[in-house]
Order: sequence, then structure tokens, then C-alpha cells
Amino acid sequence: MTDAAHSHQDPVRLYGPRYQKDPKALYAEIREQYGPVAPVLLEGDVPAWFVCGYREVHQVTTDSQLFARDTRRWNAWHMVPDDWPGIAFVAHNDSVMFTEENEHRRRAGAISDALNEIDQFALRAQCENFADRLIDDFAGTGHADLMSQFASTIPLLAAADMYGLPESETPDLVRDITLAVNADPDSANAHQRVAAAMGRLLEEKRRNPGPDVPSHLLSHPADLTDEQIVLDLVVVISAAHQPTAYWIGNTVRLMLTDDRFAANLAGGRASVGQALNEVLWQDTPTQNYIGRFATRDTQLGGRLIRTGDLLLLGLAAANADPQVHPDGGVIGNHAQMSFGHGEYGCPWPAPELAEVIAKTAVEVLLDRLPDLRLAVPVEALLWQPSVWMRGLTSLPVRFSPTYVPR
Repeated sequence: MTDAAHSHQDPVRLYGPRYQKDPKALYAEIREQYGPVAPVLLEGDVPAWFVCGYREVHQVTTDSQLFARDTRRWNAWHMVPDDWPGIAFVAHNDSVMFTEENEHRRRAGAISDALNEIDQFALRAQCENFADRLIDDFAGTGHADLMSQFASTIPLLAAADMYGLPESETPDLVRDITLAVNADPDSANAHQRVAAAMGRLLEEKRRNPGPDVPSHLLSHPADLTDEQIVLDLVVVISAAHQPTAYWIGNTVRLMLTDDRFAANLAGGRASVGQALNEVLWQDTPTQNYIGRFATRDTQLGGRLIRTGDLLLLGLAAANADPQVHPDGGVIGNHAQMSFGHGEYGCPWPAPELAEVIAKTAVEVLLDRLPDLRLAVPVEALLWQPSVWMRGLTSLPVRFSPTYVPR
């Protein structure tokens, strides 16, 4: 349909009880009624275009000239209060997130080079140790909340190791990074606390460099300023933490509740990779991403997009686009949009590192607790109240207690 044909339709509120009840159903309804690009309202009735077609998300993320990243281009800033729940995603700063063209390539290239120095075999060994240690803490009890006691901690322990950060600082970082990316009144303060922690770390690495990400960024030929490195360290560790934690939690949930996986939990390593990939298609941690901003009037999916309009990337909705898999079956390839696409997608090899962390965590968990089972009915599991992320608030499980010598 053309934009004119759609003009009589009201925008959909992409927040509130209706969204929280069943986002997948709402995505499908939006696609059916509005097509691949739909008018929506974010919290506070802030307008945006919801790009929910796979082809259209691919087009937007590929064309960074037409659909740019600098949030200062947004034409609706006058509608956004200082305490808006999504402010952390749009408040412009000098991080890699908001740079464009050559400057973005310079900054993203430095991050990729630093991450590429990480030994993935060593990372896997470290994650096995982290997982074993966390499981040791609750193995003798016969019950646990796998979100708070396992999944939420492992990615940050791994990131702390990659950063050369003392483990003693990880509990505060878990709290603050979680607050910073959720719709929480303390989000802005939490973000500042994370940035302060990264600033202290950078000062230490300047005095005592090591084989870690901050040290590599300090010595990188891109010649980044301290402020740029601190901001980029915040971006990377935030992106490494919560999406990976939810990827672990959503995968364990799938394997505990889907008959295809439940029968193979004991020694189920062969099916962990399949479950991880299916979660990215069906229950991706990063549901929606804000955003891109039109640099001129244009057409997209039959819509007239005005200069400065915000385009919200519906990654989960795009993954569920019937044009991608019309039979609705299991997806065997890795062409999902969960890590974004184009020059603003997760910098390589970040997706590989996240998969090492998530896969190792799930494999060790199944090896250690082969009779793992949900402690509550599956319908009692609650999801985080976030438009941006999809993850469980808790994942209570039971298993046979195992004696762990101290």
C-alpha cells in the first residue's frame, strides 16, 4: 500500500500492557495491518516508524547515508523529556554509537582490532571456570534462579576478564549496566557510574598495560582520546552483558520447555548450538533498536519518511517476517538480524565472542546438572518489561543436589 492508503490508520502504541502481554502477536498484527513499515508511538507517545519487514530492516541498515545514526538529526526532540525511558539510547555523546562515515569506521575499526586480539580458546576455558564456580555456589541446594545466580553474571565476568578488570567490581557493574539499559528511573545515574568505572580502569591500564581491550585501544594507531575510549568501553561492555545474559537464559528456557531439546538435556551438547541459533530467530534478546534517522525525505515500504524521522529497527519482528521463512519452521541459517547489520551492526568478532560465552555457559550447566527442570509452570515465567530487550526476570529451576567439596 502507499502512504496515502495508510494515512487513516492510527499509530500503534509500542509499550504498555498490550505489548507486555505478547509482543510477538503484536508484531504480527502490526505487519498484517500496516505492512513492513508502520507508524508507532513509543512511551510518552513519541512518534516513530517501526521497520518490521526483513527486507526493509536490511535496506535501512545497509544505507547509512540515507538512514544515519546521529541522533541530533531527530525531528521530535521537542517531544522528549529529560527522564524519557529511552533517553540512554538517544542522548548524543562522543561514543562510537553516534559517529558517522569515516569517524565511525575509525572508531569501530579500533574496537574490532582490540576484540580480535582475544584468544577465543582461552576465553572458552575462562568461561568454563566461571560457570563451574557459579554452579558450585548452588549445586548443593537443589534449586536456583538461573538468571540472577548464573546467566546475568557469566557475560560480565567474561567481559571483565577481557578488560583486565578486577572481579571485585563486577557485582556493581551487573547492577548498573542492567539499570542503564532498562526503563529505570536511575538509568542515567547508572550509566554515569559505569562510565566512571571505565575511566578508573583506563587510568590503571595506562600505568600498567596488559593483553586486554583497554590497553589495545590505548595503543591503537587510531589515536583515540581517553574520553572516546571510556565511552566506547561502556558501549562494548553494555552490549556484551545483557544481550548475552538473556541469550543464555532464553536458550536454557527453550531447552527446558521444548520437547525437541528436553529429551536431550543429559549430554545435550550437540543440540546447544541449534538452540542458541533458534533463540536468535524466535526470541532474540535485542528485540528493537533505536534507531536511524532519515537524512532526507524518502520512501520506505510504501511510506513517506520525512527528514529527521526516527526509524525503530524491529529486529525480532524482521526475524519473524513470513517472507524469510514462510513455512514458519526452524531456521537453520545464521542470517538473522539479532546482531544488527551493516556498518552499525555489532563489530566483528563480537558476535563470535558472545557465542563462545553463551554456548560454554549452557554446555557446562547441562553437564553439571543433567536433570535440570523448571521449578514453576512455563506460563509463570515473567519477561522483563522492556521494549528493547527480551529476557526473563527470573528462571527458577530444580535439580538433584550435588555435593561440592570446599
